[in-house]
Amino acid sequence: MLTLHTAGLLLTAAPGAAPVPGGAVLVDGDTIAAIGPYEEVAAAFPRARERRWPGVLTPGLRQWHAARLLGDAYFPDPREYDELGDRPLTGERLAALEMTETRRAGSVRRGLQQMLRHGTTAVAATGGFTDPVVATAVARSGMRVVSARLAPGILLDGPDLDPLREGRDLPGSAEAPLAVGGPADLAAFDVPDEAALLSAGAGTCVATVLGGRLVYRRR
Repeated sequence: MLTLHTAGLLLTAAPGAAPVPGGAVLVDGDTIAAIGPYEEVAAAFPRARERRWPGVLTPGLRQWHAARLLGDAYFPDPREYDELGDRPLTGERLAALEMTETRRAGSVRRGLQQMLRHGTTAVAATGGFTDPVVATAVARSGMRVVSARLAPGILLDGPDLDPLREGRDLPGSAEAPLAVGGPADLAAFDVPDEAALLSAGAGTCVATVLGGRLVYRRR
């Protein structure tokens, strides 16, 4: 099925590409079939299902430090929020937890879900993930695994779920620019433009599309 994703502003992150007001991305299966102004793409493909998002539509983002986030932090189960809070636990708080394989596997799955909630569609790990719990969860999630060879240094306060903090701009945070024939990995953010996105961060994500599938949508 053809799906047309559109938002108030399309940012392809391609070198030298200008933002496209009212832009649209047509997805055919797991591939981008067309990119352009909504009116033009919609007219060319009138039977496509439409998904309209607030704010900006961008490529999916890359998480450079997935191994650290998934291996060195505990993402609490919602049933534990009253006791542990809803933020990832590290350091002494993590060491104080009684960790079982079941509990750890659940944490890794929830960590990946949190990445999807931040527009992330690719995780970096040169040579793949060596931790079998992490490797299995990543494979099941469908996340793209890419090289970490050019990864920036970790922030002083540790790795962050927001890929924009370490990518510093959209081209540096996107796994690949949106392009016809490329993978249908998209993210939508409820902000008016790129400057607002960089200021507010990827926590403004309202939808993430991975390989053409809608894998996260803010309720």
